[in-house]
Amino acid sequence: MIVLKVTAEAQSLVWDGDELVDVVGGGRRWGPDGVERPASVIYGSPFDRSVVSPSGRYSVIYAERGTKALLLDGDRLVRELNRSYYQADAYDYPVALGMLRDGREVLVHCPEEYNVLEVEDADSGERLTDGDRQPKDVFHSRLAVSPDGTHLLSAGWLWHPYGVVEVFDLTSALTDPAVLDGRGVLPENPGIVAEVASACWLDSDRVAVATTGEEPLDDEETPALGPRQLGVWSLSAGRWIHRSTVDFCLGTLIPRGDTVVSLYGHPRLLDVTTGAVVAEWPSVEVPRRDGSYGVTHIPTPVAALHPDGTRLAVAQPDTIAVITLPGRED
Repeated sequence: MIVLKVTAEAQSLVWDGDELVDVVGGGRRWGPDGVERPASVIYGSPFDRSVVSPSGRYSVIYAERGTKALLLDGDRLVRELNRSYYQADAYDYPVALGMLRDGREVLVHCPEEYNVLEVEDADSGERLTDGDRQPKDVFHSRLAVSPDGTHLLSAGWLWHPYGVVEVFDLTSALTDPAVLDGRGVLPENPGIVAEVASACWLDSDRVAVATTGEEPLDDEETPALGPRQLGVWSLSAGRWIHRSTVDFCLGTLIPRGDTVVSLYGHPRLLDVTTGAVVAEWPSVEVPRRDGSYGVTHIPTPVAALHPDGTRLAVAQPDTIAVITLPGRED
């Protein structure tokens, strides 16, 4: 593990080749020599988190528990973004960048209403989901476009509060925006009988889902995903292809082939087929954060997996820990 010194805690991290970049920090960089290079621009508050497009061209910096965001092309401001004020201080800003099958890069967010997902062309701002809408009462959050650009993941919550996950057919939504207001493609049965903590795309077919809760499942086998489990749902098979019970909180998930990085307390590398801990790093502290909501705000961990899957960078208060991960098998 390599430890990089920082002048201030990184609030976002993304790999650019072998350099690490803090977009929220105005483009601060750390090269292989570990030396911090100063920011090219200062954005200031209230921005504290970011997402980056698949090409690396676009990024959104946003206030995780606020209403403001900026869409950037490199360090050039494209336009300002907003979301509804309603409960904005209670859950994470819903925003994602993705690439459609035709190569267009899109912005997905909830610019007017907390429960209405909109898709826009990132470059022009053209709204691709104009039409009649009848949204259900759900707070969308932690959005992610599938690698092939055909589906949209939302790991948000209902007013109990209770974490949920939904997957929508993004291709169909471009023709009929009301698709984004329905139940999505995940069926109720077999479904999930526990609260969702987080979810991520493993690839264009498989979604990894982490649940919370202390209560074990009944002795009778059930095809549903239960409490304190890591599950893998296959869109093509229409079922859970893996379900594993763990004895720790899973927190935020970062995909890596047939493994995921679990961020809760400290990073763990997990086998998605068995839930087994492949490796862990207790000396690297990260926030103990489950789910997309919470009135008492615990920030989402700041971490970035290198595109080749060999290194994980994790922000610390005074440093950045760069962890070399065990060899991967795709």
